[in-house]
Amino acid sequence: MPVSENARAVLEKRYLLRDAEGRPLEDVEGMFRRVCSAIAEGDAAYGGDVDDTFAEFYAMLTNLDFLPNSPTLMNAGRHLGQLSACFVLPVGDSMEEIFDSIKNAALIHKSGGGTGFSFSRLRPKGSTVNSTGGVASGPVSFMKVFNSATEAVKQGGTRRGANMGILRVDHPDILEFISCKNDTHEINNFNISVGITEKFMEAVAKGEDYELRDPSSGLVTGTLSAKEVYDKIVDSAWRTGEPGIVFLDRLNRDNVTPTLGEIESTNPCGEQPLLPYESCNLGSINLVRHLKKTESGYEIDWDRLKKTVHSAVHFLDNVIDVNKYPLPEIDRVTKLTRKIGLGIMGFADMLLYLGVPYNSEEGVETAQKLMAFIEKESKDASAKLAETRGAFPLFNESTLAGGVPVRNATVTTIAPTGTLSIIAGVSSGVEPVFAFAYIRNIMDGTHFIETNSILKERLERSGLLSDELMSRIAKEGTLAHIPGLPEEIKRVFVCAHDVSPIWHIRMQAAFQDHTDNAVSKTVNFVSSATREDVSEVYQLAWRLGCKGTTIYRDGSRAEQVLNIGKVSGEAEPAPEYGHIQPRPRPDVTTGFTEKVKIGCGNLYITVNYDEKGICEVFTNTGRAGGCPSQSEATARLVSVGIRSGIDPKKIIQQLKGIRCPSTIRQPGLGVTSCPDAIARALEKVLKATEKHEAIVPVPVPASAAPQAITPAQAKLAKYCPECGARLEHEGGCVTCRNCGYSKCG
Repeated sequence: MPVSENARAVLEKRYLLRDAEGRPLEDVEGMFRRVCSAIAEGDAAYGGDVDDTFAEFYAMLTNLDFLPNSPTLMNAGRHLGQLSACFVLPVGDSMEEIFDSIKNAALIHKSGGGTGFSFSRLRPKGSTVNSTGGVASGPVSFMKVFNSATEAVKQGGTRRGANMGILRVDHPDILEFISCKNDTHEINNFNISVGITEKFMEAVAKGEDYELRDPSSGLVTGTLSAKEVYDKIVDSAWRTGEPGIVFLDRLNRDNVTPTLGEIESTNPCGEQPLLPYESCNLGSINLVRHLKKTESGYEIDWDRLKKTVHSAVHFLDNVIDVNKYPLPEIDRVTKLTRKIGLGIMGFADMLLYLGVPYNSEEGVETAQKLMAFIEKESKDASAKLAETRGAFPLFNESTLAGGVPVRNATVTTIAPTGTLSIIAGVSSGVEPVFAFAYIRNIMDGTHFIETNSILKERLERSGLLSDELMSRIAKEGTLAHIPGLPEEIKRVFVCAHDVSPIWHIRMQAAFQDHTDNAVSKTVNFVSSATREDVSEVYQLAWRLGCKGTTIYRDGSRAEQVLNIGKVSGEAEPAPEYGHIQPRPRPDVTTGFTEKVKIGCGNLYITVNYDEKGICEVFTNTGRAGGCPSQSEATARLVSVGIRSGIDPKKIIQQLKGIRCPSTIRQPGLGVTSCPDAIARALEKVLKATEKHEAIVPVPVPASAAPQAITPAQAKLAKYCPECGARLEHEGGCVTCRNCGYSKCG
């Protein structure tokens, strides 16, 4: 099986079945057997040969020709059995409906899925609540409630919940929504997008006002300048990468079952528009596995690709039947349309093998030809399944042209494939390669250069490969300015920031032309890009028929996500390992001791400081027990770290929000673990010593207990909080290509 050691490590950490003590109960091959055995059972209901189907699926997955979405790999053949990645839930305009949606979202997140919501039905801020005589707080306030609920739910122990929040551009609260994530610590479990209408875009082009409408009555409540609102969207996206935009009229133009309702939202990464209570299972074809080598180079193996498309459609259709849905209504609605989302990964790598630049007419033409082929074959495969299994139940009410019965209302979707592409060892989705060489930071302070294998092979063949060259490429982040490299290599081996935003959008539009649902794509901008550049991309996405788009401007976050050429975010290199010695402990210190209730008793924390600041921490546990050795070890390391010159704020960031099962199971506690309690005590003393104030113990209310899972919000982090490798942006989320960590919102 062509699984790399890095991919095996990711699978072992996040996907393999484990016992109560966390010991693996299966290997990677066993995982694929478990998955394929469970999905092949779907054939039994239609008189198929389950054994033959298992062999077909097992060969496809172990060859890495195709991989289903993560919930299928994690949950197939297990008790949970929830196999879909994408869900959309309605949010009605009553307290009961709102909190029903929160409860349902929690069940979906627990099972490993992501949820999309439209908050466009909620009455605007300041409206009268007839049942109570009170005043409505508006959609954004309830998004914060959804966000807090999401933070409290860990997805199956392996994935944290992710959401998409959409508000129509004609909602009266649209201006508040546009700026609601300008503080990047707010609503951090959501990606947000403005639901754009064709009328709005036409008003922008003409410089006209447009109408705002009350969501319950449909009555006009006011007007705004379309250009001014559009400019605010652009400005916010330029500053933080959000909101994205979704063209609602286009989603509903391609809604093949309008009798079932209107499409209001998408999944968290934006590629899967769904009706309320619909779900969709996704999967992606590894394009690199569908190349064949010839005397003149590489070419696409169309026969093998056709076979994989038909097997993948068969696989995804079976998932619908064997799936254990988190809600009965989701089961019912999903089976009325039987939507699947077959996509691709490794497209940028395929172009490199073919010798085709991503940012070229030939690259766009390759995308068109490739996706047209997959579109045709996937629909043929769905029609073939319909011959023996029947068309999806609402086929006769659908708007599908041609009249040929098909098994699935939609067949194709292009997802970002963050972790799947790590398992397959290829580039993600349809994104260009981010960097061909980069410096990987490891937690112990060591660094090494990671090199793209295709470039490495090409340089070896050309006799150009050297450590010095790869180090230069890693620092530059691109081949464009490296002297001595052949122009042909520079022309083909382009990375994300070599590709102008216009080519990003043209490539997205090429794939969208032959995709039923939508295309997850992040348009990367250099740091110096202007708001006008962002506006041009949004306009082009509208003109070229995209269903939405997401942008990210390099350096637009408070902390840079994608760094090239530095071993860390600091301007100066770190001192050499072993050369730092902690300052001696002072003979006299001032101390502060606080008693904190934890999940297994009381923890006493002493923080001492002198004229130079905090210098040591001690902990002691009460009679009730606790983990005295672990809390003492934490305190000792904190003490050594601070006296060695580490900023206490950095230590606080690392400890704050760590969770302990014994603590989070008990409601009403002000901390989430012993390390979290230590961080809070440090923070209290640090603030007081910096301001030369007296230290006054202030009880921490339970509502203020931190719920962050990382030292800084994952979307802001430069490096993975779990392994130290750098993070990459895709589809509004971040992914670590080393360990598989991911975070949306």
